[in-house]
Amino acid sequence: MHDEIVKIKGGRKGLQLSFAEGASFDDIWKHIEQKLESGSGFFLRGTLVLVPRERFLKEELARLQKLFHEHGLICRTMGAEDAAAAEGKPAVPAAKKQKTASPAARKKEPQVQEMVVVNRTLRGGQEIRTASSVLVCGNVNPGAQIIAGGSIDIRGTCRGLVHAGASGDTDSFIIADHLMPTQIRIANLIARSPDHMEMTERAERASIKDGQIVIEPIER
Repeated sequence: MHDEIVKIKGGRKGLQLSFAEGASFDDIWKHIEQKLESGSGFFLRGTLVLVPRERFLKEELARLQKLFHEHGLICRTMGAEDAAAAEGKPAVPAAKKQKTASPAARKKEPQVQEMVVVNRTLRGGQEIRTASSVLVCGNVNPGAQIIAGGSIDIRGTCRGLVHAGASGDTDSFIIADHLMPTQIRIANLIARSPDHMEMTERAERASIKDGQIVIEPIER
């Protein structure tokens, strides 16, 4: 049941989270905390994370929001309709509409980094170019390229060109289940892969450390 405690659905503005029926708050908390602490790219920094409002007590929501905030994410609640859509269930009509926030209140909210979710393999000649972060549920084949203003997470094999932090963000990173790119860039730094690379059994993360691109194995 552990792998199914937290389910994620990518949207235009971030990630919608749903949770296994019967899962306790402590189980949910430990599962999310483990993913955040591992730095596995389960959540990309700056991403908007939506959780169902009716699923938790007020105090529990406050704890979750604080946890996400400590890791650089923005946690917001969603109503019954959005939560049902994330779980693939019929939507329950909302009893009341939420009041629109005033312009002053909106100005105080932290900036939300949108995420582009690609649910397919990128083939040679295809390109994703965006100012936000990118999540690819598929492979990035030779000749394909991703140029992102934020971080890049590839749930598959990367053999193309990937450029994270294209606008100069040195905190951006690149993660792939199998990281074998023809060229990798983060901000203004460039690294090329060796002519012969063996596929690793663990996912890898590329980031900038001490002024150079470093690739390290991680746990998904």
